[in-house]
Amino acid sequence: MKSKKYLDGLRDKTADELTVELTTAKKELFNLRFQNATNQLDNTARIREVRKNIARIQTVMTQRKKSSLSI
Repeated sequence: MKSKKYLDGLRDKTADELTVELTTAKKELFNLRFQNATNQLDNTARIREVRKNIARIQTVMTQRKKSSLSI
């Protein structure tokens, strides 16, 4: 259910807000990977969660792009 709420929140955001959120998530993923490589990361499951969030953001952006083209 947590991902459903997150997805609903993404759908309420504007395209610019989604772009900012995507950039932030990618930076976080980079930092998590760096911490993992240096054995400083405690919660390795966070990497998977951030990757899925990036995919969700990109999916919403693609859906909007396709829906605007079909109109």
